[in-house]
Amino acid sequence: MTSNLDIARRAVELARRAGAGQCDAYLAAYDESEVTVRLGETEKLIEAGSRALGLRVITEGRTAVCSTSDLSEAAIERLARDTVELARISGSDQYAGLPEPSELAGPALPSLQIYDERLGALTTDEKLQMALDCETAALAFDPRITNSDGATFGTRVGEVALANSHGFAAAYPSTSVSLMVEVMANDTDGKKRNAYWYSDERSLHRLADPAEVGRTAARRALDQLGARKVATKQVPVVFEPMMAARLLRDLASCLSGSALYRGATFLAGRDGERIGSALVTITDDPTIPGGRGSRPFDGEGVATRRTPLFEEGTLCGFLFDCYTARRTGRATTGSAQRGVESLPSPGPANLTFAPGNVAPEAIVGAVADGLYLTSIIGHGFNPTTGDLSHGAAGFWIENGRLAFPVSEVNVSGRMDAILAAVDATGDDLTWFGSTAAPTIRVREMTVSGL
Repeated sequence: MTSNLDIARRAVELARRAGAGQCDAYLAAYDESEVTVRLGETEKLIEAGSRALGLRVITEGRTAVCSTSDLSEAAIERLARDTVELARISGSDQYAGLPEPSELAGPALPSLQIYDERLGALTTDEKLQMALDCETAALAFDPRITNSDGATFGTRVGEVALANSHGFAAAYPSTSVSLMVEVMANDTDGKKRNAYWYSDERSLHRLADPAEVGRTAARRALDQLGARKVATKQVPVVFEPMMAARLLRDLASCLSGSALYRGATFLAGRDGERIGSALVTITDDPTIPGGRGSRPFDGEGVATRRTPLFEEGTLCGFLFDCYTARRTGRATTGSAQRGVESLPSPGPANLTFAPGNVAPEAIVGAVADGLYLTSIIGHGFNPTTGDLSHGAAGFWIENGRLAFPVSEVNVSGRMDAILAAVDATGDDLTWFGSTAAPTIRVREMTVSGL
C-alpha cells in the first residue's frame, strides 16, 4: 500500500506539473472509535475511518485549497488541475506563500510521545468495560445520584503527512483517548443538578482511572444540591483549575495573529505592556512530551517551539502562522493549525498558566467573602473589547470556608482588569486536554445575583 507521505509527495508533483507556483499537500488519516453506555446498557458503538488529502496552491499570490477522499492517481491528478485552475481566478494577496525553507522542520523530528500503540489494539469489550466502570462508580457514589446521561470512551489513531514544493516531506503518527461521564442528582425542590467530568490524553496510561472520573462527576453534581443565589456585589473570585483553564482559553482567542491583524483583540498594540499581575505567566508549547496538543511540526511544516505569551504580567507574544506573521511584520511561531479543507491559521497547542507555590486551601482560606467558581455557562467573552460576562455556579466563601453552593449568578469584568487582579496562584497545576492551569484568585470581580 502506498504510504500517506508518498501520496502527499505525489500530489505536490502533480500540482507543479499543472502549473502551480508553490503548493503543499496535507493528508490526514484516522481510525476513530466511540462507545457509550447509559444506565449499564450499551447505547452507542461507532467505528469510523477517514483518509483525506488537502491541496493548497499559491501562484503569484493567488491561493486555492481543494480536498478529496479519493486517493487514486486519477483523482489526485484531477485535484491538482482543478486547484491550479481555481488559484488562477482567485484574488491576489501579497502575503500568501509557503514558509521559507529555513523555517521548516529538519529531517530528525523530535520524539514527543504522542503515539500509543495500545490504543489500536483495544477490543470493543475493553472499551465498553472502561465506560461501564466509570458510570457504575458515579451511580454508586451516593443514592442521591439518580440518573446518568451516559459515559463515553473514545479513541483516535492516525497519521498526518505533509509535503510541499520547497522539498519538505514528513509525517508523524498520533493517538488520543478520552473518557467522559455526566450524571444527575435530585435537589429537594425536584430540580435536577447535573455535572460531568472527563479525561483526555494521548496515551492510555495517562488517562485518569475510570472509576475516579465517575466519582468526581458524582461529587460535583452533589456539590450543587441546595444551591442558592446571592446578592450582587464586588468580591474576590477563586477559579478552580478547570475554570482557570476556561479563562485561559478565552484569553487565547485574543493572542492569535489572525485577531491581531484584523484588530479583533483588545491586546492589539500592547506588546511589551504590563497587563497582568506578576503572577501571570502564560506559555504555549507544542513540544511537551505526551502533551495533548504536541506535534513535531505545524500545519505548514514549520518546526514547533515554545512560545512565551505573558511573562510576569507583561504581554510578550502572539501566535502566528506564516500568513499572519507576514501581515503583521512578525515571524511565524510554528503555530499553524490545519484541516484538509482549510487554509492554515494560528492557534494554541499546549497552553499553560504557570502555577505558584500556594496550596489551594490557603487561597480560599484568605477570602472573607467571595465566590469559589466551579462552573461557567455559555459564551460570554468578547475578544475585541476584552469584556467578559458568564453565567456561573460554585460555592460562596465565608471566613475562608466554602459555606454553601451558589447557582444562577453571573461573573463579569474586563479581561485586562482580571489579569491585573490575579493575586494568588496555586501549586495544583492540572491539565484539561491541551490546557493547564492552577487554582487562581482574582482580587475583585462583579458577581451578579439577586
